[in-house]
Amino acid sequence: MSTELTIKQYIEDKAARIEADLMESLPAIWSIPDTLRESMMYSLMAGGKRLRPTLVLATVEALRGSTEAAMPVACAIEMIHTYSLIHDDLPAMDNDDYRRGKLTNHKIYGDAMAILAGDALLTHAFYSIVQSYRAFEVPAEQIVEIIEDLSKLAGASGMVGGQAADMQGEQGITKLEELEYIHIHKTSDLIVFSLKAGGHLAGATPKQLQALEKYGYNIGLAFQIQDDILDLIGDEKKIGKPVKSDEKQQKVTYPYFVGIEASQEKIRQLTEQGKQAIENAHFPNPDRLLQLADFLTKRDH
Repeated sequence: MSTELTIKQYIEDKAARIEADLMESLPAIWSIPDTLRESMMYSLMAGGKRLRPTLVLATVEALRGSTEAAMPVACAIEMIHTYSLIHDDLPAMDNDDYRRGKLTNHKIYGDAMAILAGDALLTHAFYSIVQSYRAFEVPAEQIVEIIEDLSKLAGASGMVGGQAADMQGEQGITKLEELEYIHIHKTSDLIVFSLKAGGHLAGATPKQLQALEKYGYNIGLAFQIQDDILDLIGDEKKIGKPVKSDEKQQKVTYPYFVGIEASQEKIRQLTEQGKQAIENAHFPNPDRLLQLADFLTKRDH
C-alpha cells in the first residue's frame, strides 16, 4: 500500500473515531432548546476530514502519549472550527449558501439561530477540554496551558483577528504581507493550537513545542495557499462549494499576487520547512506528522 493511501486511511480511521465522540459531545440530559441542539449538531456532523482534531491525535502519537485522554480536546477544536465556519458563511460575512456540499446553517435555521449555534459550540469547546481532566485525569496544569493557548489562538489576536482583517481586506489589500497575516491568523492559528494541545497532553519538551509551532505555521499557510489555488482551478464537486467564489467577491488571494506556479512553489518550500522542524526536534514517532504535512498541502479538495 502506498504512503498516500496509508495516510488517507489513517485520516479516515481517526475521523470515524472523532465523529463517534462528537455525536455524544452534547450531554443528552442537558436542557437545550431543540432547534438550537439540532442546529449545532447539523454543522458539527456535516462531514469533513476532521484534520484539526486528527493533528491533535497525531501529535500525541508522535510523543507516544494517550490518544484516549486527548479525545475531548480533539473534539473541542472541531467545535471551534465548526463555529467559525457557521459564522463565516453568514450573509454579513462571506455569504455562502453551501458548505461541504450541503446547505449552510443559516440557510436552514436562519441567521439568528446560526449565530447562536456558533456561540454555543464555541463555549462548549471549553467544557469539552476540561473533560480530559475530569474523565482521564490529565493534570490541571496541562489543561490550563491548553485553555490559555486556545483563548489566544482562536481569539482577537488569532483566528478572530484574522477574520476581522479578512473583512477589512475586502476594501483593498495592496501587500502580500497583509494577505499572509490573514492566512496565518485565520487558518494557521487553529492548526498551531491543535499541534501544541497534543504536545501539552503528551508532555512535549519546550524544543518540541517550538517545533510544533513552526510546523503548524508553515503547514497552515501552505494549506491556505492551496485553498486559494483550488478556488481557482479546483473541482467543484470535490470541494463541495462553488469555485471562483474569491474571484466573484473580488477577494485578493495568493495567486493574485504571485501567480499559480509561484504559489505552488511557496507551498513546497513551506511544507519542507515544516517537516524539517519536526525532524530536528527528535520526536519518538514523527511519521504521521510528516505524512500529514504532504497530505494537507497536496490535497485536491
